[in-house]
Amino acid sequence: MPRRVDQSRCHVPAGRGSTVCVLDVGSTKVACLIAKLKPAPEEDLLTGRTHAIEVIGYGYQQSRGVKSGAIVDLDKAEHAIRRAVDSAEQMAGLTVESLIVAQTAGRLSSENFGAKVDLDTGAVREADIRRVLAASGRHQIPDGRIALHALPIGYTLDGQDGIRDPRGMVGDTLGVDVNLVTSDRSAQDNLALLINRCHLDVDAMVATPYASALASLVDDEGELGAVCIDIGGGTSTIAIFADGNLVHVDAVAIGGHHVTMDIAQGLSIRLEEAERLKTLHGSAVASGIDERAMLTIHPVGEEDGTSPIQIPRLTLNAIIRPRVDEILEMVRDRLVRSGFSGRIGRRIVMTGGGSQLTGLTDVARHVFGRPVRMGRPLGVKGLPIAARGAAFSAVIGLLIYPQLAPAALFEASGRSSGTIARLGRWLRESF
Repeated sequence: MPRRVDQSRCHVPAGRGSTVCVLDVGSTKVACLIAKLKPAPEEDLLTGRTHAIEVIGYGYQQSRGVKSGAIVDLDKAEHAIRRAVDSAEQMAGLTVESLIVAQTAGRLSSENFGAKVDLDTGAVREADIRRVLAASGRHQIPDGRIALHALPIGYTLDGQDGIRDPRGMVGDTLGVDVNLVTSDRSAQDNLALLINRCHLDVDAMVATPYASALASLVDDEGELGAVCIDIGGGTSTIAIFADGNLVHVDAVAIGGHHVTMDIAQGLSIRLEEAERLKTLHGSAVASGIDERAMLTIHPVGEEDGTSPIQIPRLTLNAIIRPRVDEILEMVRDRLVRSGFSGRIGRRIVMTGGGSQLTGLTDVARHVFGRPVRMGRPLGVKGLPIAARGAAFSAVIGLLIYPQLAPAALFEASGRSSGTIARLGRWLRESF
């Protein structure tokens, strides 16, 4: 069995530097970064950050043994991780013992719940806050699920919500609202087992949509309300922010690799060639020259020396568009189902490798009926050019996470009944 994960170990307090190693095990790539977090003046940092980030080690490998974010072959996945971590270690000149890992698999979902206590003196004291946080720790989650994050959304006082710090205020009943992010226990256990097989410990597991949003949202987008959609290779994930808090996450098991599969099947070509065509010539929006622009393909099974086939670009894009519509419509339906679609303002941020498809943001504007922008990670020094695009938002968000998540996470293992008794302790330590 994998070793237990004490997620509070990854916290980096303001004013203290640290070296952090992070790992993103995706369906199409495995990326490892080693970075130094250095305290810096607030005016020199992006909103909400406490440290400057400088990458000193970088490793990247094509993913093996992973499908839709889930581990399907431990040996192949272990080999890919070892090579990525080794590359980062050699570049940084140090040995990695533990790291922060992104988790995509396990049917990520959110549940918002609250707890209340009566006030003895009328005014909110520190002891009252401890009591209400302890009360929230008695919440239960279903069997087979495990808590990944438990993030406070805010306090309530006599039914008035949106209170960030109730200390000193007067009322009769104090409450706290919490966003609990859970996943399938087996998915988290298998990911931890995979990391442990590489002789590495896990400092924390972070939901991929949360990490991607930390890297992609800028200025006051989180405060005003925004949704970050990460279209990965095998999975598309959703993170909704309101009033500066993560209030909902979700995921659908479909992503950019499904577009590649459609091209390979529709044109009877190899996956490598399908990916190349999608990247270099594919578009989700048709143009006037698509019918005249010709592409050369090499069908599977053709003998060497056989003349390649030419097809109009229109044929390629006609294969791409239906799958793009399906992905975006599924995400839209999840947004509506979340109940937060009215709180995300007018801003949708697209990120992840699949979002880089030409014309995808144009289609997204039509599907969502809102402005859409491409989100790329900002405020990180030392990144190689290849890692500065939207495909690396999640792994870079993992570097931001330790400075923004104060000693926040309880031990991500517990009884099979699914209780999260450690939640109360974590919340008490966080406030």
